[in-house]
Amino acid sequence: MTFVVNNRVFVNPGHEGAFEARFRARAGEIDKQPGFLAMRVLRPLGSQAPYVVETEWESQEAFHAWVGGDDFKRAHANPMPREAVGEGGGLEQFEVVISSGG
Repeated sequence: MTFVVNNRVFVNPGHEGAFEARFRARAGEIDKQPGFLAMRVLRPLGSQAPYVVETEWESQEAFHAWVGGDDFKRAHANPMPREAVGEGGGLEQFEVVISSGG
């Protein structure tokens, strides 16, 4: 069963470009992970909404293997400055029950 993880991140005004650039710079790295299927970084259209970083995996085990691996540690070793992100958000994990389309 496919496994989806959403990370909701409230990015403070003025830091959006830096946030998006971080993902553009590393987007191809996650593609090399066993069990990885897709990643999407979703930009909010409303000022109150968070960015959503969505990853899709073959299984929950594949996601946990990535989180425990060196690539994950490198990707998260240099976080955004504290003033760049707001409170709230966080990880949401899902098993896909129904999927339609491509």
